[in-house]
Amino acid sequence: MTEYLPLLTGFVTGGSLIIAIGAQNAFVMSQGARGQYPGQIALTCSVIDILLILAGVAGMGALIRDDSRLLLFVSLGGALFLSAYAYRSFRSLFHRDALKQAPVVTQTRWKVFVTTLALSLLNPHVYLDTLVLIGSIAASIAEPGKYWFAAGACMASVSWFFALSFGAQRLSPWLRRPRVWQGLEAVIGLIMSALAISLWTQGFALLR
Repeated sequence: MTEYLPLLTGFVTGGSLIIAIGAQNAFVMSQGARGQYPGQIALTCSVIDILLILAGVAGMGALIRDDSRLLLFVSLGGALFLSAYAYRSFRSLFHRDALKQAPVVTQTRWKVFVTTLALSLLNPHVYLDTLVLIGSIAASIAEPGKYWFAAGACMASVSWFFALSFGAQRLSPWLRRPRVWQGLEAVIGLIMSALAISLWTQGFALLR
């Protein structure tokens, strides 16, 4: 029975960190609404999260926290990628014909996979959340509790990504309405832009 408390704590902690709307979640939701490989995207995001959480529990968080060059590389790379994605989202607002064709799968499985990897890994916050924060909390819990804590955080990640991806797919008839889809693209563009600005700022600060 003693394992249930750290398991629940890990689930709540992991869930509270991952549910915040960000570039990765916005992509999962938009692709789910398009019906473009929702299972693949959810699985990819979940596996990445699980690997990072386990690495954090193993003590790898200090590498990210203390290496300013690695943070600089991830910050500027993520900022560039998110800027391009924000531009793509805003551009789609002025192409209504393209929006009406949203049900048609236009991206290859490989392209979707690479985009999922980029949005998941080119974001310093994912490392701070999983490696540093979750890793630090796990380090404060005695064994075997910390492993139950990690299991709870992993369960939260899997539950969230599959629920978000397939939930968006179930709502796709409503989400694919031109006006609704334009609103979704606008929100995604704003999220990507805000995160890109944050990463540009962080990257330039590290250059000083």
